[in-house]
Amino acid sequence: MSQANRVRIGIDWGGTKIEALAMDGEGRELRRVRIPTPREDYERSVSATAELVASVEREVGATGPIGIGIPGTIVPATGLVKNANSTWLNGKPFEKDLSAATGREVRCVNDANCLAVSEAVDGAAAGYAVVFAAILGTGCGAGIALHGRMHNGPNGIAGEWGHNSLPWQRPEEYPGEPCYCGQRGCIERWLCGPAFEADYLRASGASLSGAQIVAAGEEGEPQALAALERYENRLARALAHVVNLLDPDIIVLGGGLSRIDRLYRNIPQQIENWAFGKSAITKMVPAKHGDSSGVRGAARLWP
Repeated sequence: MSQANRVRIGIDWGGTKIEALAMDGEGRELRRVRIPTPREDYERSVSATAELVASVEREVGATGPIGIGIPGTIVPATGLVKNANSTWLNGKPFEKDLSAATGREVRCVNDANCLAVSEAVDGAAAGYAVVFAAILGTGCGAGIALHGRMHNGPNGIAGEWGHNSLPWQRPEEYPGEPCYCGQRGCIERWLCGPAFEADYLRASGASLSGAQIVAAGEEGEPQALAALERYENRLARALAHVVNLLDPDIIVLGGGLSRIDRLYRNIPQQIENWAFGKSAITKMVPAKHGDSSGVRGAARLWP
């Protein structure tokens, strides 16, 4: 296999799928492959990821450094995973085991940080100094990029916005659902995809997917419209906290719920209602690279 024409390998490691990308030095995608995540099986999670890397490299005829975005973070002092909503990774030396399985050093960081870097380098936030990027999907995480570089923090949790309490809770929202992190009422338990569906079920008695709720709302179905309005209000409150604390130049949304067009019309003006001083001009945009942002950011974890 040729080493002269090296590539970057990025992995977006999610709770339902693992996606690998081979990307050249100019940011061009050479090959992309997805496989289902081996849920609740740590050993198979390691071996399947290593097999996926080997398969992609065979197809492009080159090897490269491996960066992986995971739904958690690596504890610097121990090298163990913490805070992963794919809970079978927690307490495991995932980065070390993947390095052994692939025969080279691997870098693992939080998947939302990968989104932030990808969009800050050549995405919707290119040219902005302070970028806050949130994933609204199976979970609800976020990352921060400063001048195109990831901000991780000494605890590896910079941007972990989804595990703060939903701000300015209403009486019917308190104390909120239990979260896998051990707290209650986390932003994630209100704004992730399953939480959006559960909110609609509680109000309507009907079980619909997120996409079906959005489609029903577009047709004017009252319960779906009400669910979307509740979601927008909660997201606006949660992002107003970010504006008050970080005051980013731009907010980028990724994940399945980021595809809801009305969010970008309705939420910025609602953020003003909650931001300090009742004023905010913060720009909010969908990720330019969509589902590709995480894996492209992972591929950029090496110089």
